[in-house]
Amino acid sequence: MQIKDFYNKGKTVVSFEIFPPKMGAGTIESITDKLEGFSQLNPDYMSVTYGAGGTTTGITCDIAGKVKNYFNIESLAHVTCLSSTKDVVIDTMDRLKSNGVNNILALRGDFPTGNQSMIPNPLHFEYAADLISFIKKHYGDTFCIGAACYPEGHIESRSLTQDLLNLKTKVDTGVDYLVSQLFYDNEQYYRFLDSAAKAGIKVPISAGIMPVINAKQIHNIVTLCGATLPRKFIRILDKYEDNPAALMEAGIMYALDQIIDLVTNDVEGIHLYTMNRPEVATKIVDNISHILKRG
Repeated sequence: MQIKDFYNKGKTVVSFEIFPPKMGAGTIESITDKLEGFSQLNPDYMSVTYGAGGTTTGITCDIAGKVKNYFNIESLAHVTCLSSTKDVVIDTMDRLKSNGVNNILALRGDFPTGNQSMIPNPLHFEYAADLISFIKKHYGDTFCIGAACYPEGHIESRSLTQDLLNLKTKVDTGVDYLVSQLFYDNEQYYRFLDSAAKAGIKVPISAGIMPVINAKQIHNIVTLCGATLPRKFIRILDKYEDNPAALMEAGIMYALDQIIDLVTNDVEGIHLYTMNRPEVATKIVDNISHILKRG
């Protein structure tokens, strides 16, 4: 099933993001128990990330295939292009197709830290829109294509207006739905939805939520994506930063508060950045099961 079809059922689409073990740190079997835990929560789909520079390409394809074929849950494989040649992308897409995976999240990807030699010279793909256009040209509608959006603007973008124009270009190239970057201020997200609608972006959008479960996470979030931290959130961090158990509980409750507000305002989907913690996802899903619109 293509993920875009979930959004046409009058339901709240619920999805989880997981990541493969780092290169040399384990195999698909090392996270099978986590996949089992997530599958028991019956998400509509699970997405599998891709290491910086494409460092987990093979295992990403394998995990996406296992989610689809063993756990019988639709899978979404991340495909990044910054460090890829056209031949590498073709090989990845063919591998996904052979595993029965027909949903991808097309991303530019991050620059590999300290290893610029992994970037092809010349670049085959500069932006995600280039990757999307390439996949459409070679595979037509075989793959349902999702893309990322940034409620507060991409950290590298000159302005919110420019970022929205870039998003419109990406969507017009062939995107079927969007998944947002994480955010902690719902009002920022609602303003983004309004601006996207005015810009003529009509594809479904899922809201990306990451429960904060440790203090180190906060600093990484601010550095990598520049997410705004509301006063309420900062007060939680200040009070519980030195109490890991309390911070985890407060972080989960904050995420629940966000999700309840989002669902109440009829968002199309909730995409949970799980950090490979099924126990965290379980606490959230158990507390929102009765408010979700499930078709």
